[in-house]
Amino acid sequence: MPDHKDYFNHVQELLRAFIEKEASALDDAVNMLYEATLNKNNIFVFGASHAGIISQEMAYRAGGLATVNPLLPSSLMLDQKPITFTSKMERLPGYGRLIAEKTPFEKGDVLIAHSVSGRNTVMIDLVMAAKERGVKVIALTNLNYSKNVESRHESGKRLFELADLTIDNHGDKGDAAIKFEGLNQKVGPTSTVIGASVVNAIVVGLTDKLHKNGHDVPILYSANLDGGDEHNQKIFNKYKNNIFYL
Repeated sequence: MPDHKDYFNHVQELLRAFIEKEASALDDAVNMLYEATLNKNNIFVFGASHAGIISQEMAYRAGGLATVNPLLPSSLMLDQKPITFTSKMERLPGYGRLIAEKTPFEKGDVLIAHSVSGRNTVMIDLVMAAKERGVKVIALTNLNYSKNVESRHESGKRLFELADLTIDNHGDKGDAAIKFEGLNQKVGPTSTVIGASVVNAIVVGLTDKLHKNGHDVPILYSANLDGGDEHNQKIFNKYKNNIFYL
């Protein structure tokens, strides 16, 4: 019978699989963001419901980059009540385009799009609208899951079929990972822990490349460290044209 240790073991297996199979995609993501940064383009990140946790992980984060802009429409976030409303909104045709209209996308910007299934309408609409404006899209998704479900968008497209670059989190179909005898549904979803690891690895890789090549890196300090607020305010002032969440 599995127990809590099996979850840790499974996550470690997924991380090892990711490192072995997605190293090239990770490098490509770093290079894409590096080019955008040098060209003074903008970086955005979006996910709906639990996928949106990754957007929050990347934004206004101690040890993170100040220039990562989260898209956090309240109707798709987990503080929505009833929380089941988020499932209805992520399937609503046209809503993703409305989000895009409110977002200052420009040609050469990069959107990190996180969706485990990659099938819901809001993500497809948003990505299509972004690409129409010349935005490059990095998809963080689960190919095993996404290739085994149908799109909910009228185009029939899933996220990985639209992205300029796809990064596979190598998770289980349905996201949950641990099977118990006598239970139909697995428990222990893995997309959040893997997704957070992936995007933080991208930030580390981008920081490394910027620093090695003599470029400034707008790294945020913890607001709970002495001097943190003052340091961060200087970054906000310097990069005000690339920050849209303040």
